Parts: sequence; C-alpha cells; structure tokens
Amino acid sequence: MTNARRLVLLVLLLLPLAGCTGLFGWLAYLPKHHTIASFATSLRLRAPSQVHNARLAASALDGAVIPPGSEFSFNQTVGPWTADEGYRKAPVSYSGDPILDWGGGVCQTSTTLYNAALLAGMTILERHRHHWPAKYAPVGQDAAVAYPNIDLRFRNDLDAPLRVSANISGELLVVELHSCAAAPQVSLENQILAITPPATVVEVQANRRFSPPTRGQPGYEVVVYRKRLDNSADREIISRDTYPPRNH
Repeated sequence: MTNARRLVLLVLLLLPLAGCTGLFGWLAYLPKHHTIASFATSLRLRAPSQVHNARLAASALDGAVIPPGSEFSFNQTVGPWTADEGYRKAPVSYSGDPILDWGGGVCQTSTTLYNAALLAGMTILERHRHHWPAKYAPVGQDAAVAYPNIDLRFRNDLDAPLRVSANISGELLVVELHSCAAAPQVSLENQILAITPPATVVEVQANRRFSPPTRGQPGYEVVVYRKRLDNSADREIISRDTYPPRNH
C-alpha cells in the first residue's frame, strides 16, 4: 500500500470520530451539515432594479463559511455595491429622503441574513435600523447597510463552521445557515410599544386648489425579543427602535 493510500484510509477512519471541530471536523463538515436556521422575505413589491441588486448581494453571500468563534461582516463579504460590480441605481432611503442610488435593494439581503442569524442564536455585534420600517420584514427586524461604514456584523458562537446559503426562489429571497453543530431553538417576537399616527397633508396647488388629503405611514416604538424554546423564562432583548411617522 502506497503512502497516499494509507493517508486516505487514515482520513476515512478518523472522519466518523471527528465530530464538528478541529481539522478533521472541517473535512467532515460537508456530509454532516444541516440547516439550523432560515428566513425569507418577499420581493413581490420591489422594483426590478432592487431585485437585481438583492440578487447580486445574495450571490456574493452564498457559500460564505464562518469559522467557529469568528466574526462575520456583511460589507467585507459582499463588497462595495457599485456599477463596476454590476449593481444598478435603485430606490433607497438615506435619513428619510428617498433617492435613486447604486445598490438600492441590498438592504433586503442584509435584513434576511440578519433574521436568519438571530434564529441561529448568533451574537449580533452591529446592526442598524432603517429610517422607516422596511415593508419586507416585521417592524424592528430590519438591518440597514451602507458601504463601508454602516455594517451588519455577528459572531459564530457554535463550535463548528457556519455556512451561508443565499438565493432567490420565485418571489422570495431566502437565506439559510448550515452547520454540523446543534443550534439553540429560538423564536423571535416583536412587541410594538407605541404607534405614532402620521399627519394629514393637504397641498395647495398653484391655482389655489387643494389637492386631496394624503396620509403617510405611522411611526413605531418597538422592542424585539429572542426567546429560547427550551426555557420559557429565557427571553433576550435584541433591539429597541423608534421609527418616526412618514407624513407623505
């Protein structure tokens, strides 16, 4: 028997004993991994350019592997969303002002990943809300990003690698997290503490006629909890946000 064959035989003998950690754990990862968390958001009401950008960001995420104990950065993984990278100008909101800018729609990918990471029990290191609630996620469960300064970061707290799967299936953007380690069973709960109604806006036109009154969207004060399903008393506050009302 050659040395190469001896090495292959040794690896095959040790893989079943490797578990999820260490050098052989990395080799054993692929045949043993399973989905520990998943989350999906709807693309149905999004502009085609937003869907395009969300798809590009998902493609950049897909296949990323986060070693145990390591930190994940959305911006470092996806990179700048510029025209050179294939991104398009799409609707985006900075400080409440809707504009067209490169990469509009990428935040839907970061939001979908954020919720999957929460459900996998990951420790969130950095997360930012949008100025107004995102229509594609529960209130308080959005994660805004803006390269390079506004990021989504979390830590893999498992004792095994974590693999990201991100893709578009029909009208859904789906992110799954895979590992060969067991993750805690958790649920997310958003509790709306207060609702601020929007103002009624009446515009006076140049001919001094009044336009029909319009109403915007309410504002919210909301807290998001993560609850372990194996212990009803264990409830962790993830975030507490205040979104102003949108008056027009």
